[in-house]
Amino acid sequence: MSKRVAIAGIGTESSTFSAHRTVESDFTVWRDLSRYPFLDQWRDEVEFVPILVARALPGGQVTEAAYSALEGELVERLAASGPFDGVYLDLHGAMHVEGRDDVEAELAGRVRSVVGPDCPMAASMDLHGQVSRRFAELVELPTAYRTAPHVDVEETRERACRMLVECLRSGERPVRAWVRVPLLLPGERTSTRLEPARSIYAELDERPDGVLDSSIWIGYAWADAPRSSVNVLVCGTSARAVERRARELAVRLWRARDDFAFCVPALAPREAIAEALASPARPYFVSDSGDNPTAGGSGDATWLLADLLETVPGGRSAIWASCVDAAAVAACLAAGVGGRVDLAVGGCFSGDEPTPLSGVVHAVRLGDPVGGDLAVVRAGGVHAVLTSRRKPYHFVRDLLELGLDPREHDLTAIKIGYLEPDLHRVAAGSVLALSLGGVCQDLHSLGYRRLERPIHPLDASMADPDLTPVVLR
Repeated sequence: MSKRVAIAGIGTESSTFSAHRTVESDFTVWRDLSRYPFLDQWRDEVEFVPILVARALPGGQVTEAAYSALEGELVERLAASGPFDGVYLDLHGAMHVEGRDDVEAELAGRVRSVVGPDCPMAASMDLHGQVSRRFAELVELPTAYRTAPHVDVEETRERACRMLVECLRSGERPVRAWVRVPLLLPGERTSTRLEPARSIYAELDERPDGVLDSSIWIGYAWADAPRSSVNVLVCGTSARAVERRARELAVRLWRARDDFAFCVPALAPREAIAEALASPARPYFVSDSGDNPTAGGSGDATWLLADLLETVPGGRSAIWASCVDAAAVAACLAAGVGGRVDLAVGGCFSGDEPTPLSGVVHAVRLGDPVGGDLAVVRAGGVHAVLTSRRKPYHFVRDLLELGLDPREHDLTAIKIGYLEPDLHRVAAGSVLALSLGGVCQDLHSLGYRRLERPIHPLDASMADPDLTPVVLR
């Protein structure tokens, strides 16, 4: 007889230091199974029932109104569609909602209240998420990405569903071992392209006897919340095996705490620009890391643009992408390609002082699926990309569509941290600019008030923590 599994989730990555707020219209919502093509392999034994899955581009905190509307629909649809033999939660893990501390655990609790205590639950999550003890108590089979940049997203979703199907086949409820490791690590220091993250995450593919899955949530550093830290969770059939495995991984992470480093040189903004201009390598990318929209930055900071306008000399050229400023884009559209504009861009969400930008409209593009209307303003040798909605630039093709080829410019500055795969593939050189913004790399400057302390590196002299896992049955 076919088992019935509900699929549900709400997810995004939220910086509590960003002025931006994520509203309901920022979410893309699925009420079908189109997001999960791999489910067909279990069609003869499992009926997967789509409830509601919502995802938004990372940004500032989700408004209470937006979250309540999505959660309300999810719970209502779940209650109307049951009963269920299992639940698969498609989450991120670093969503923060105004006025709430542990919203993923709250959501899991609401789901649990509908499906009952005997219904196994699995979850796929971003490794930059966080797993509280409460979440680990509610969800028996959580698992996280094992790569950063994330190239195993669908593989992780499939792994979560496979573990759930196997659990339904066997009828056995897994035990878990959860341990908090008091580390606060920016994602830019924990890329699995280099050590120590590469080796630590590679170990997760090993499955000792009694272990079904081992996962590490390296955490999200830009959330001032009690649950912010690194977490390890191992699930399996043997309490002793999962406890031993969780402790091994936690100890490994703690011992490596001072070894996590940036993938590329990390310099003050003007030093990063100078480094790029001095290099003969092309394309050369500069990461405007402090306002990275896919890490939770507002996308409206123009500090690096100001530096480029002041320091890129005559005869040299640069691309900068991008800044959300709908009014500036509208002015560019009114002027038309070749028209001159005198703008003040940036600070739409933060209220920060905008940067003067005077130049010629180089290109426009209407109706981009993510960024809305787009414009490029050429000011001297600097080509600044403006968007009417927040948009990350992770693909060379997005720049080429605006008539901007990174190979033909001395540097290309992108609001990003480590380079995503397409940019990394073409980059001949790169540097990370330690720029300002809601996801600033200088954690000491952010003014945390609500973290569980002590935590490294904010409390660098702290004693070694107790890394004894909590075993949950």
